[in-house]
Amino acid sequence: MKWDIYLCGVSLGVKPSKLQILPVGFAASFFTLDAKSYNKKILKSNLLTLKKILIALAGPCVNLLFIVVFMNLKQDVTLIYINILILIFNMLCIYPLDGGRILKYILCIALGNRKALTITNIISKITAFWISVVILILGAKLKNISCIIIIIYIWIIIIKENRRYKMKRNIYKILENDIAIKED
Repeated sequence: MKWDIYLCGVSLGVKPSKLQILPVGFAASFFTLDAKSYNKKILKSNLLTLKKILIALAGPCVNLLFIVVFMNLKQDVTLIYINILILIFNMLCIYPLDGGRILKYILCIALGNRKALTITNIISKITAFWISVVILILGAKLKNISCIIIIIYIWIIIIKENRRYKMKRNIYKILENDIAIKED
């Protein structure tokens, strides 16, 4: 079990619902039945969004902790290098990676959920494009096929999340039309 995310979620009073094993690590989902967090407003969002930011930061913080511990214990450089790469990869502003989640939740507090979804989707695509360009250039220089695998994985994430984004955007449009009809 992803103990850092689990521990962070439980300490914030959120119950875990599922755990996924991904090629780049683990992902945990939580039930959102916390009425106090839902009802307490923070700008254009709620307290639950702050809890989600802390949960998204748990994974990268543990990687950072491992880096510091391995450096102080004079461990093999490979362990330090692996944790640095995982930290950098997870902090990319690509949703649903940790960096993309943190960006979305911060935007959600400032702008509301709908605008946050739109901006996060755009930033994810731009980040994925530029990361792909950089990785292709590095892959060509290093003659490393794993770079292509990373790019493919990133674009699978982008395509999958773009479908979800379009579905949510359509739901918002349906709700707007329904509200407009009821007001008439």
